Amino acid sequence: MYDKKALCDKIRKLYPDIGECGIDIDVDYDEEQKAWTVNLKKDHIKLKHFLEDQDADLCMEGKQCVSLGLEIAQLKDTIAQI
Repeated sequence: MYDKKALCDKIRKLYPDIGECGIDIDVDYDEEQKAWTVNLKKDHIKLKHFLEDQDADLCMEGKQCVSLGLEIAQLKDTIAQI
């Protein structure tokens, strides 16, 4: 199993401009939802996305990061448009 720092680092590795372009990222595990929450923040705008355990596991194992990448890209694009 991995921790939130490892998952956050993986996301930053996929999208290194997240921190640089003024978008902050935070990752936590939501016990109630049984999923990771990926929180993106830019200025006063906050977006939250639930990342299922299976999707996060595949990415962290290096097998498949496409779903995570698409989800983060969509969140990042949404923030950029607001």
